[in-house]
Amino acid sequence: MAQLIDGKLISQQIKDELKEEVAQFKAKGIDICLAVIQVGSDPASSVYVRNKKKACAYIGVESRSYELPEETSEEELIKLVEELNADESVNGILVQLPVPDHIDEDKIIRTISPDKDVDGFHPVSVGRLWIGEKGFLSCTPAGIIQLLKRSNISIEGKECVIIGRSNIVGKPMAALLLRENGTVTVAHSRTKDLKEVAKRADILIVAIGKERFITSEYIKEGAVVIDVGMHRDEANHLCGDVDFADVEPHSSAITPVPGGVGPMTIAMLMNNCVETVRK
Repeated sequence: MAQLIDGKLISQQIKDELKEEVAQFKAKGIDICLAVIQVGSDPASSVYVRNKKKACAYIGVESRSYELPEETSEEELIKLVEELNADESVNGILVQLPVPDHIDEDKIIRTISPDKDVDGFHPVSVGRLWIGEKGFLSCTPAGIIQLLKRSNISIEGKECVIIGRSNIVGKPMAALLLRENGTVTVAHSRTKDLKEVAKRADILIVAIGKERFITSEYIKEGAVVIDVGMHRDEANHLCGDVDFADVEPHSSAITPVPGGVGPMTIAMLMNNCVETVRK
């Protein structure tokens, strides 16, 4: 029976630690404020924004909400971000993605000050990550590192395979695993013999964006499997990129969907908010 890596439990531990830390900062007169901007009313985005506000309230971080109509222009959004960059009472800025099609997402990310980029998406944050400098870590990959460490799963010297090369998960995940002395392969939709590459993994991280794509044929016996995917199947059940029922018997540890990687992303966003005031 594989060890079930419980993201809910671990994310709660992290939030409890952060709550204590925030209380200590408040006792010294230091407040933390996160500005959250949402353009339009995409239902999934609204859920994420609500969860972020809830997490802020729990750990004691002020959240300022800017809910802008769908027709907000790129210029208006840039102006708001620049105002928040200049506002010394705001520690972190988060623009909920995706933004409507008429707005250039990349331009918005680049407008956020790297010192307030709590999502870790700015090119400066990405550069700092790759050369090992202090900076904001991309939340989902940072959460996966915490899942592994807090589940007593060693990364050092392990063969780590990531399936997926996105800027949000795959690429920063590779950098963080290298930091932990893992031996890293980034595979993707164009990889030849994907099954054979995946089977080399002691730790397999799947962010391919295809429902239940990874079956036991991709798994080395006893591998650790981290599922980043989130889908609704035909029966309206949440599932991941990994066929859990098929893969679980062959793994030594595995994340469920839901309740695995998902809760960690918000916990690490909160950690980045607190990072803004740590010396």
